[in-house]
Amino acid sequence: MTGNNERTLKETLRFGVYGGIIGGVLFGFMMQSMGQIEMIASMAGSKSLAVGWIVHMIISVIFGLGFGFLATVKMHLFLLSILYGIIIWIIGPLVMMPLMMGMGTNFANALQPEQLMSLGTHIFYVIVVALVVLLGLKNSKQDKSVS
Repeated sequence: MTGNNERTLKETLRFGVYGGIIGGVLFGFMMQSMGQIEMIASMAGSKSLAVGWIVHMIISVIFGLGFGFLATVKMHLFLLSILYGIIIWIIGPLVMMPLMMGMGTNFANALQPEQLMSLGTHIFYVIVVALVVLLGLKNSKQDKSVS
C-alpha cells in the first residue's frame, strides 16, 4: 500500500482505536453497573475493579483496532458492525472469558437472556466504534479538502 491508501489505512486504524476507547468506556460503565467489571478482572487472576477496567480497555482497544482494519474493506458499515459485534461476542463471553476462568466454552448458554443481553451490548459497542470511525474519516476528509 502506498500513498493515499496507506494514509486511509492509518487513519481508519487510528479512528478504530479512538472508537475502541470511547466504546470501551461506555460499555465499561454499563458493565460496571451490572457488576461485571470484577468478572473481567478475574481473567487476570484479580478481583480489583481497577484491574478489570485495565483488562476491559485493552480488549476494547484491540477490538477497535480490528474493526478499523475491517472497515477499510468496502462494506456497509452498519452490516459490518452487526457482524463484528456477533464475532466479538462469540470470541469474548462465549469462548475466551470462560476458558480463561477455567471453565469450558459457554455456547450452551448462548441463547439465554443474560447472553443475549451481552450480544446486544457488544453490538452497541461496535456501533459506537463504527460511528467514531465514520465521523473521524468524514472530518479528516473535510479537513484535507479545506487545506
